[in-house]
Amino acid sequence: MITVSVMPWPDHLLTLEEWDELPEDEYGRSELVDGVLVVTPSATPDHQTVAFELGVQLRSALKPHGLGIVLDVDVVLAAGFPPLVRRPDLVVVSREMQRRANRFTARDILLTVEVVSPGSRHIDRMHKFAEYAEAGIPHYWIVDIEEPVTLEAFTLVDGSYEKIADVSAPQIVELAEPAPITIDLAPLLP
Repeated sequence: MITVSVMPWPDHLLTLEEWDELPEDEYGRSELVDGVLVVTPSATPDHQTVAFELGVQLRSALKPHGLGIVLDVDVVLAAGFPPLVRRPDLVVVSREMQRRANRFTARDILLTVEVVSPGSRHIDRMHKFAEYAEAGIPHYWIVDIEEPVTLEAFTLVDGSYEKIADVSAPQIVELAEPAPITIDLAPLLP
């Protein structure tokens, strides 16, 4: 016999402490947006494949610079009440930070990457774009897996993101920050 425990849905804005007490997310992907628990379906295989392949390429480029990547991890953008916790597809942090943190704060992050899914287009391009900039994350990439795959790279300038690259597959993009990086978009094609 299988026993399933069901937790009641929160009827109030959650604090960061209440967020920490929630059970591990097993059926989707959860974020805490201004104290509201938001759950979305798991990513599609195409989405996961693109995030993985991008992670492999980034890992090779970043490791010699003391930087590492982490996929699908909580990032606290605002710890006060109501808190804001996002779960980017991929983040770049120092290797030291990568080894010692269970989750990250915005000041730990050098680059945040979101792979756009059909249901996340507006959130990734509008909400997260503004939230990551306001939190002070220096670099933000949006990878859109609609054919052709595109990578838009932004850097934070005076509190706002400015586009520094907009490349479509099968091109190669070369960026200088957060370290010298060359990304071949052709293998990202689903």
